[in-house]
Amino acid sequence: MTSIGIIGYGAIARYVARMLADGGLPACAVLARAGSEAPAHAALGLDVVTRAQDLAARAELIVDCAGHAGLAAHGPEILGSGRRLVTLSLGALADAGLMAELERAAARGGGTLHLASGAIGALDALAAGRVGGLERVRYTGTKPPKGWAGSPAEEVLDLAALGQATAHFTGTARAAALAYPKNANVAAAVALAGMGFDATEVQLIADPAATQNTHRIEAIGAFGSLDFRVQGNALPDNPKSSALAAMSAVHALRREAGWMRI
Repeated sequence: MTSIGIIGYGAIARYVARMLADGGLPACAVLARAGSEAPAHAALGLDVVTRAQDLAARAELIVDCAGHAGLAAHGPEILGSGRRLVTLSLGALADAGLMAELERAAARGGGTLHLASGAIGALDALAAGRVGGLERVRYTGTKPPKGWAGSPAEEVLDLAALGQATAHFTGTARAAALAYPKNANVAAAVALAGMGFDATEVQLIADPAATQNTHRIEAIGAFGSLDFRVQGNALPDNPKSSALAAMSAVHALRREAGWMRI
């Protein structure tokens, strides 16, 4: 059986640990900051380590549930140890320096970085379309105003007084991922599957009538055209975390640990 480790112990990590255990593929350990051993163990019920090299020594397959900072802090060490790392923090890869560091670590140690699809779908079709050539890819992300709290949207809009759907960002996927590190992982996923960070168009919208987060991909290329939309629910434990993103992490782990992949 493949040994699995988890980075972080928040809502997504708790969901992943529970679903893995329910599916007969329990995780063996969790990586947390020194001093956080007790809450990490209480949250996941797993052995706790505080160094990436210790997790890599115990787990063949590791999932990063700790956000951009977790990938930056631990990704190079894990890839350099030859381990497979699944991450939801795709927006962090808009940082060209981090991307290069992760690539060097993987080349040095033989590790591989697996990008979970997160809160969006159709990435397989987008990546396939890239083979024949893509002409345009556009991602539109719409959330209720409270979904943009704590983001640069607050500098552009009065979210509490918003009366209609209003865009607060229009630009490239790279600019979106760097400016909205907690909100633009989907934009990054679309960019990485398709035309890249600098050619992918992004618009982010706050809509007071919205009750869910909506993600839309539009693409045109030699394959034809694609228009895909997801209206996602949040995790019950954390309204800021996408349920589908957590599910995609579990799916990626099961796929990597299994004998058949889809």
